[in-house]
Amino acid sequence: MAKTIKKQQFDIMKHKLVPLHEIATEEEIKELLEKFKITPDQLPKILNTDPVPISIGAQPGQIIKVIRKSQTAKEAVAYRLVVESDK
Repeated sequence: MAKTIKKQQFDIMKHKLVPLHEIATEEEIKELLEKFKITPDQLPKILNTDPVPISIGAQPGQIIKVIRKSQTAKEAVAYRLVVESDK
């Protein structure tokens, strides 16, 4: 049975506590994986049913780039692999 994921009633990405999330480009992914000599499944995971992947339209298998403000480094970048939810 196919699951349908509904769009939220408000844009969570506009909340001041939610850092910028965007789907990483193929070039960014290639550089990331080569730099750290890892595979995508070694990245931290985020469920496709979480509010942010729904909001930005991320699908399982895609990698999300998270850009947070940092007092010491100006910005901190992290990556998350979108995975399918069991529910």
